[in-house]
Amino acid sequence: MSSQVQTKTPGGLPPDLRDAAAKAGRSDRSRSEARLGWLLAGPAFVVMLAVTLYPILQAFYDSLFHFRLTAPDDKRWAGLSNYAVVLSDPLFWQALGVTVFITVVTVVVELVLGFALALVMHRAITQLRGLLRTAILVPYGIITVVSAFAWFYAFDINSGYINHWFSWVPGISTDLNWFAQQGTSLFVIILSEIWKTTPFISLLLLAGLSQVPTELEEAAEVDGATWWQRLTRVVLPNMKAAIMVAVLFRALDAFRIFDNVFIMTNGANGTEVLSLLAYRTSIGRLEIGLGSAISVLLFLCVILICWVAVKLFKVDLAGGARGAG
Repeated sequence: MSSQVQTKTPGGLPPDLRDAAAKAGRSDRSRSEARLGWLLAGPAFVVMLAVTLYPILQAFYDSLFHFRLTAPDDKRWAGLSNYAVVLSDPLFWQALGVTVFITVVTVVVELVLGFALALVMHRAITQLRGLLRTAILVPYGIITVVSAFAWFYAFDINSGYINHWFSWVPGISTDLNWFAQQGTSLFVIILSEIWKTTPFISLLLLAGLSQVPTELEEAAEVDGATWWQRLTRVVLPNMKAAIMVAVLFRALDAFRIFDNVFIMTNGANGTEVLSLLAYRTSIGRLEIGLGSAISVLLFLCVILICWVAVKLFKVDLAGGARGAG
C-alpha cells in the first residue's frame, strides 16, 4: 500500500497552502491600499471631473450644430458635417503637422537636456543642491505670456538684441527678420518652449533618479561596467516610470501650445497650431460649431497621445508598487 507524504515547511503548513495564504495576504493589502488611495484622491478627482467634463461635453454638443454667434437663433442640426468640413480643410492638416512637429522636437530635446540637468542636480554636493534647483527652476516660474513677450522682443528685428549680439554667426545678420519665415519662426517658438519647460522635465527625472537603487549601480561598477553601460542597463530601466510620466505630461502640454505662437506670430507664415486654429475659428470667425469640432479633434489627439505613451513604455505602476511592497 502506497502512501503520499506531503512535505511541510517549518511553519507547519504545506508549501502550496503557505503560498496561497501569502497571496491572499498580498491581495487583501492591495485592496486596502486601493481603497485608501481612492479615499485620498477621490474628492480631488470628483472636483476635476466636474470642472472638465462639462466643457468637453458642451464642445461636443456644439460641434453637432451649424452655429454662429452672429445668428444665435439660426442653430441647425449638422450631425458630423462639421467634422467632415474640418477634416477636408488643408489648414487643419497643416496646423496638425506643425503641432506634431513642435511637440516631437520639444519633447525630445527637453528630455535630453532635462536628464542632463537631473544628473547634475543628483550628483551635486549637498551644499549646492538647493542653489542649483532654485536656479534651474527660474524659467519655469515665469508666466508663459511674459516669457513669450520676452523672447519675441529679443528676436524682433527692430527692438531685439539677438541680431546684434550674434551677427558674427553665419546666417545671422542685423537685418534678419526671424518672424518672416516659417523655419526661423518655428525655431524661436521651439527655443522658447525648451527654455521654459526643461526645468519641469528635469524635476520629474530627478525624482526618478532618486529611486534608482545605488546598490545596483555599485554592483555594475564592480563588475566592470562602463558609465554608458550603467546608464543604459541599470539607471534608465529603473527610471522607466518617471520617463513615461515626464514624456506624457510634457507631450500633452506641448500639443496644446497656444501662448507662444499667438504672441510671436499669431499663426502667420505657416506657424498656426491646432489650439490657435480652434481659437481663430470660434472667436475670430464666430463659427462655434466648426471651432468646437476642432476642439473635440484636439481632445481626441490628446487621448491618442496618452494611449500611445502608455502602450509604448508598458509601465505597470500598480504592479510595480505591489512588487515593491
